Amino acid sequence: MKVRDVMSTTVVSAAPDTPLKEVARLLAENGISGLPVVGEDGRVLGVVSEADFLLKEQASAERLSPFAWLFESSDARRAREEKLHATTAGEAMSAPAVVIGPDREVREAAGVLTRRRINRLPVVEDGKLVGIVSRADLVETVLVPDEELAQRIGDEVVRDTMWIDPRRVDVRVSEGVARLAGTVDRRTTATILERLVGQMDGVVGVESELRWELDDRDMEPVGRLEHEPTAASITARDLPR
Repeated sequence: MKVRDVMSTTVVSAAPDTPLKEVARLLAENGISGLPVVGEDGRVLGVVSEADFLLKEQASAERLSPFAWLFESSDARRAREEKLHATTAGEAMSAPAVVIGPDREVREAAGVLTRRRINRLPVVEDGKLVGIVSRADLVETVLVPDEELAQRIGDEVVRDTMWIDPRRVDVRVSEGVARLAGTVDRRTTATILERLVGQMDGVVGVESELRWELDDRDMEPVGRLEHEPTAASITARDLPR
């Protein structure tokens, strides 16, 4: 699933010269924790979040201590002073903004949100803002009904990707956990199948009872092939659809 499939195209944003008081009002009225700061050309310049407001308050408090400057670098001191005196979105924003493209995978967006510890991610195309994706948007991707998910695994992974007769693999899903049983041709085929299923949107875990007719882990290729096939391509060749 792509980011464009889950992103919101109606985005609350601010201009660089938007007063911070107006930014605070936008956050409160829309129940959001941050918003992108967008230039006249539609490009994302940065992001203002609740964290930036907290940093401003923290900078103000630290300025009251006459010894605060002893424990920080000149760059940190400069950043603290800028936050302290910020009156507009452009002055308070965190830049550059962390963004993502609309055709990137949803799981990649989830990884960025988790690693950067942020709640929303501006979506840009050709450098311009086209949407925004939040943690809440990504949560919805795992809310796929179990029966629908099992059907998709059988159709999209077992049959269309691995070219395995669906009758050879029993797929059941319970609470997002996919359970695979049956017999495939090779051990590597089973391994690849398990990994592909685990990467599907909506799958939260994989339990496999797959068996195989040939354990090919330690097999050496005979001769040299112009294009050495992978386990998946061998399966596709040997098991016609």
